[in-house]
Amino acid sequence: MARGGEPFDDPHPVALAAALRHIPGSMSTDAVRYESRDAVALITLDDGKANAVSPALVAALDAALDRAEREAQAVVLAGRPGRFSAGFDLSVMTGGVEAMRALVLSGAEVALRMYTFPRPLVMACTGHALAAGAVFLCAGDLRLGAQGPFKIGLNEVSIQLPLPVFAMELARARLAPRWFTQSVTQARIYDPAGACEAGYLDEVVAAEALLDAALQRAGQLAALPDPAFRLTKDRERRAAVAGIRATLAADIDSMTAPVPS
Repeated sequence: MARGGEPFDDPHPVALAAALRHIPGSMSTDAVRYESRDAVALITLDDGKANAVSPALVAALDAALDRAEREAQAVVLAGRPGRFSAGFDLSVMTGGVEAMRALVLSGAEVALRMYTFPRPLVMACTGHALAAGAVFLCAGDLRLGAQGPFKIGLNEVSIQLPLPVFAMELARARLAPRWFTQSVTQARIYDPAGACEAGYLDEVVAAEALLDAALQRAGQLAALPDPAFRLTKDRERRAAVAGIRATLAADIDSMTAPVPS
């Protein structure tokens, strides 16, 4: 996963591959689709269900980002209608501590990859975005959300799971300070308008117009010159990435399985 000389000195490609080796079923999946739209790569998450972040989805998303980095000038990451992502796959999260830790580590690595991606990354939040789905929103450069009766936020505390440090720090980097404690420690969940105020989203648009709006905005961002965009993004985000990297291994090792409700 060559970076073409950009300044992010981040070992996440190797770390992600290592994490995925410890999870059964890590392979590409039809749940992640890749399309080229002129200079923009459209990556769509669609497992036909809740778009749970599974080992297969993480591996396929990482592969799609590899291709986008080679071929595209900007990326749109979209969900399926009504669902962006419901978070980590509960069958893995409740299937044993080691499998859970490996999945969360791989999710952290792909979130960091998106946060440091050298091309503009637009999130098209097509519906519910909970837990890891909300973390993915925090990793985007521009986040557009569909209007509708959708739930967006970090619900970990409400299911008796302490929020991992990487998720907390990505949220800290993107959420409005006045909403941070309610969003993180109090597990507050928002509708799209509230998520826009809190900082999970930047704009809310009609659901039927979301994908076109995201592609249009990605096309505009694709025109930003390189390396000015890439270097400035690095300077904006390197402190947060360094803090996450310094705590990630110990944080994952300290995790225990969520308590079934």
